Formats: sequence, C-alpha cells, structure tokens
Amino acid sequence: MGDVDSADTRAVGHLKITHAIIPAGLSRMRVARRYIISGRVQGVGFRYFAEESAAREGLHGWVRNLPDGRVEIAAEGDADALERFERRVRHGPPGARVDALETDSTLPDGRDTGFHVR
Repeated sequence: MGDVDSADTRAVGHLKITHAIIPAGLSRMRVARRYIISGRVQGVGFRYFAEESAAREGLHGWVRNLPDGRVEIAAEGDADALERFERRVRHGPPGARVDALETDSTLPDGRDTGFHVR
C-alpha cells in the first residue's frame, strides 16, 4: 500500500481515509435573509410557529405581522439551518395557507440575539 502519512491519512484495509482540518468559522457559512409571507398567515399562530422553527435551528432574528396581512421575518444563521427553516415557513403551521414567499438575501450582522416575535 505504500507509505501513509498518519497525520493526514491512514490506511484501513483497501481504503485510504483523508482527514481535513477546517479552521473555525469556515466550517459553517453564516447568512441572512428577509422573508415576506402572504396568504392566510395572521391569526393562525404563524409568528409563534416561525419563532419555534427558528429556535430549533439556532437562528437569530425576528418575526412580525405587517398591517397589510402579511408576515415579515428577518433570520440569520448557518446556511443549512436557514434552508431547513425556509422549508418549514413555506408550509406554515396547521391552519395557515402560504400563497407566496418573497426572499431577499441580506448581510448578516453576526449578532447572536436569539429569535423573537415583534
């Protein structure tokens, strides 16, 4: 099998396993998005559903009702977590009907504020 540098790789049977060291901060990409959700999204617990979903994913930001009947969300965190959060928000809680979801990428501010209902 030849020489194997044990610091970087090791041989197991016929497999060669390579290990990568990823510096802290590069293993996860922090992103931020703003969502506007329309449909039957007020009076159905949508804000509390979003708050619980964001907390589950470790996201930071807020959710609020808009005067025109839509809901606005600002969320920030790990890119994969934000994708899972968006999938949940697209469906909403029981009793909600999401007709449209507008998404805008924004710059993350890096503050860990938790997620709250406004």
